[in-house]
Amino acid sequence: MNKKLSLWHNRLICIGLTCIILLVVLLSETIVESSANVVAFPIFQERRGVWLTNVSSAVLFFPGSVNRVIKQLSELHFNTIYPVVWNRGYTFYPSSLAKEMIGESQEPLLNWTRGNVDVLSMIVKESHQRGLQVIPWFEYGLMIPKSSLIARKHPDWLTHSQQGSINTFFQDQLTTQKKDNSKNLLKKWSQSAYQKRANQLAWLNPFHPEVQQLIKGLMLEVILQYKVDGVQLDDHFGIPVELGYDPFTIRLYQQEHKGKNPPNDPRNSEWMRWRAAKLTLFMTDLVKTVKLVNPDIFISLSPNSHPFSYQNYLQDWKTWVKRGLIDELVLQVYRNDLDSFNKELNQSAVKLARQKIPVSIGILSGTMNNTVKIEQIKQQVESVRQHNLNGVSFFYWESLWGYLSPESPYKRRRIFDQMFN
Repeated sequence: MNKKLSLWHNRLICIGLTCIILLVVLLSETIVESSANVVAFPIFQERRGVWLTNVSSAVLFFPGSVNRVIKQLSELHFNTIYPVVWNRGYTFYPSSLAKEMIGESQEPLLNWTRGNVDVLSMIVKESHQRGLQVIPWFEYGLMIPKSSLIARKHPDWLTHSQQGSINTFFQDQLTTQKKDNSKNLLKKWSQSAYQKRANQLAWLNPFHPEVQQLIKGLMLEVILQYKVDGVQLDDHFGIPVELGYDPFTIRLYQQEHKGKNPPNDPRNSEWMRWRAAKLTLFMTDLVKTVKLVNPDIFISLSPNSHPFSYQNYLQDWKTWVKRGLIDELVLQVYRNDLDSFNKELNQSAVKLARQKIPVSIGILSGTMNNTVKIEQIKQQVESVRQHNLNGVSFFYWESLWGYLSPESPYKRRRIFDQMFN
């Protein structure tokens, strides 16, 4: 009996989300017409962006911080902010959909520290007044804590490995992606609290229709409620290659393979292609829906290198570029070694993307466990310009010239001013 009630509950959720999206589509003409009131921005010669996150960062939680940040960025000639709006199963704006589906209208700490203040609305208003674009960032994509409300309320929405594990976050993330000539960097990553937190993460199943409706609904909420310039997905919009052995995905695979089970080897080429293609179908539907509501919304993607993204996360962003699903690529190239950094800029997938869309480079300006010297940042910005790419974005705000930086804030701000003035 409980299983039947649960099934009907999930069906009602799916029907409800579908109705929301259909209503949005029916109202799309009005919405697109009103979007003409959004501040018109010139096409930038060079993207100069920064990510605002809640991870190891207090910028969103203290009154006055956002205004101070945007003022400083504007004065130092930045032109784009990517503020987090979805992270660890919570929204960072007041969301009626999240309230209904998750039980919290927005992230609890943000609610507690800021009360009824809509921080995203403040970011959009202040940024536009100072000539900066705002592209909200769905930072954690399909990755959520396994202890989160959404994971506990909807366990059937999660995908898992062949062994039944839902929290796969493989060591390759800490070895392959971060591999360069610096052994210290690898050591810092492997010993960091980030790795410990990663062991507590689960993954929403991107092939499940109710998960698709949730992500789609959240994205539509953002573009309908705020006069944003675009939306951004990143490397977490995918699933680890070990996952996909949940009952829903197995049934879906069996339906298309005459009852056969998926291969036992998660890296079987056909099995990888099948899951990657399903993710591409979801991406196609997501972009189509967003563009129907507002054709002017900018679709940005910030992935890892294509070989790494596909082999480890089943994210075939090269195909997404070919199919016109992305308006901007911001490639994450978090390397200490300049030769390793330049090698990523010369990848064939990057060259392909440059023929079709603007390509910027994500540069690591520092983290809690890896402070980055300003000279390295300056060298990498110069290299991006020498490669005739479309700009840079920095991960993340606190490490630009704040308490995470190895040099004085004054020195770092002066060098950023020299680079961008």
